[in-house]
Amino acid sequence: MIKLVASLVLRASVVLTGTALATFALLWNAPGDPALAIALARYNAVVPVEVIDQVRAEAGLDGGFWSAFSGWITPLILGDLGQSSVTGRDVWPELVTAMSYTFPLALAGLLVGIAISVPLALLATQRPGGWLDRCAVALASIGAAIPAYWLGLLLILLFAVQLGWLPAMGARTPAHMLLPALTLGLGVAASLTRILRSGILEARGQHFLPAFRRRGVAASDISRHHVAPHVAVPVVTVFGLELAFLLEGAVMVEVIFSRPGLGSFLVSAIEARDFPKVQAVVILSAVLFVTINLLIDLLYRALDPRIGERDA
Repeated sequence: MIKLVASLVLRASVVLTGTALATFALLWNAPGDPALAIALARYNAVVPVEVIDQVRAEAGLDGGFWSAFSGWITPLILGDLGQSSVTGRDVWPELVTAMSYTFPLALAGLLVGIAISVPLALLATQRPGGWLDRCAVALASIGAAIPAYWLGLLLILLFAVQLGWLPAMGARTPAHMLLPALTLGLGVAASLTRILRSGILEARGQHFLPAFRRRGVAASDISRHHVAPHVAVPVVTVFGLELAFLLEGAVMVEVIFSRPGLGSFLVSAIEARDFPKVQAVVILSAVLFVTINLLIDLLYRALDPRIGERDA
């Protein structure tokens, strides 16, 4: 187990390093002068060449790509996200403030997705091929095909503009979270419903289940001890992926609904070419993604010991 965890951590470190390098390279090679973008965002006015050169030196952009990358990643290894190139303030407190809006939204979206997908999948598998099953598959397919930004706009038009039931923009009250959470949750529900349905139908079709029924084993015991473990592995896979990508979806949804959080934090940082802020969001996303995948790998082995035997 120690060797397994060490191997997973090593792979995670490689992924994080590659992600940081790729993001920094994209920002560095984006069109335009990063020092000019930082100066314009900092002073909000036309600035002379002398000021741009001063900003370039302060941001560590005058020594070339590798010098600038090294100057940023060295403190990061020690846990320091650095200071904003525009405001000069520490990035970490601002990132924590943004996360305090984004993480509750992502959690709310996940709960909405589970609340919709689990009952829908259970109802659909009661009579495979029936009208309820076909409706569930159709709804899941439509939900998976609609992009989050388009779904969010449709919900705004219906519930905020036409009906006037819910607010569309901002984050002042709990009601402001309902439409963004529903936008995220419907996308999650689409994926989970299809996987749950397929997993349950496959598990119920196993050849050994009729033998248990003939022996008089209760249907609840069969579902709990034989069907549920068979469904667990694919569900854990999709659940982990959805959990990892919820952060990305929440960032997009925040922009659509004009909510504060990592979305506005990231957009403003990209516009100003604020390298430390952009990298902080990217590293946070990569750490969450890698951590979730590591936990999924370990959970696989707890659910199905045969996976660990194949890796041994």
